[in-house]
Amino acid sequence: MQNYSTSGSERGKQRRSSLSDCDQPTWIDIEARLRRAGYSRIVGVDEAGRGPLAGPVVAAAIILDKDIPGGIRDSKKLTPERRLVLAQALSASAIDIGIGIISPSTIDRVNILEATRLAMEQALESLHTDFDCVLVDGDSLPDIESPVIGVIKGDARCPSIAAASIIAKVVRDRLMESMDLVYPRYNFKSNKGYGTREHIEALRKYGPSRIHRYSFEPVFRLFEGGS
Repeated sequence: MQNYSTSGSERGKQRRSSLSDCDQPTWIDIEARLRRAGYSRIVGVDEAGRGPLAGPVVAAAIILDKDIPGGIRDSKKLTPERRLVLAQALSASAIDIGIGIISPSTIDRVNILEATRLAMEQALESLHTDFDCVLVDGDSLPDIESPVIGVIKGDARCPSIAAASIIAKVVRDRLMESMDLVYPRYNFKSNKGYGTREHIEALRKYGPSRIHRYSFEPVFRLFEGGS
């Protein structure tokens, strides 16, 4: 049986490991193996918003019930309408869901990778249910005591991670849609803070808003870290 955890870490006492493309099982199989190994409360964690020029990075942590809604896959491969339907189904059926939101100013202060870890840790800390194993998409692992497994392309391979990706994306999209009412010049409702041509043109014309990431190109290059 695959050994999913390793002992020791410079970041704490947790057990951490990573599964690459070559050694990880297929869809659902990873979680089934973990349950057979004795893990009963598996948390899937994923983020949304690492790449945009504006807005927060959001992470979701989810503990799925045995009855998983059909169609759970990587949120990036779903239409916004389908994501919303699945997010509602997950909210109704999941054992627990936690959300972490890290602001643009914190992203600028600590960098996006550290901000992503902070969002994941915040999401896990907001859970009200005890858990014994954490599955995370990629290799940006949160600093916690429980066993943590980084799964490369996990949002396309693990139901729990895929579900977390859907929740994180829907939460962040709603936040950016609300920000569109505050900063209508940038069309955040449509671009969600990503660097579309229209968004870049608005940046050049109006300068950055309070929710832009000044440490990101081209915001930093255009405005030298502020306006």
